[in-house]
Amino acid sequence: MTYLVTHHNHPTVETIYEDLNQESPNLSLATTYNTLKLLVDLGLVIELANGEDGVHYDYFNKPHYHIICTNCGKITDVFYDGFAKDAHRMETEAAKQTGYQVSGNLFEIYGLCPECQAKLKTK
Repeated sequence: MTYLVTHHNHPTVETIYEDLNQESPNLSLATTYNTLKLLVDLGLVIELANGEDGVHYDYFNKPHYHIICTNCGKITDVFYDGFAKDAHRMETEAAKQTGYQVSGNLFEIYGLCPECQAKLKTK
């Protein structure tokens, strides 16, 4: 948990394991997976599926959404003061229209990060 609170890099389980294994060589990959599953189940951490790059993890202490680079896969947090209220409105409307019992949401925006824009010479 401390790793995710202090690292805002949206790491994969392998990244977390490799970084923590340097400090705790007895740590197993299975323990890393199991701990992340528990943190997700408790609602402290969210999973972000990122195409071929696998699942990434994010400490979700303050409501936010993500923008993902379609070229390199970089994930960046976006904080918007109205996000929680707007997300609640969308959930309420979705439940009203469909009859679903809403359990959560995941909102993502896609585009090119500044680094890829420079590499690809786009604006």
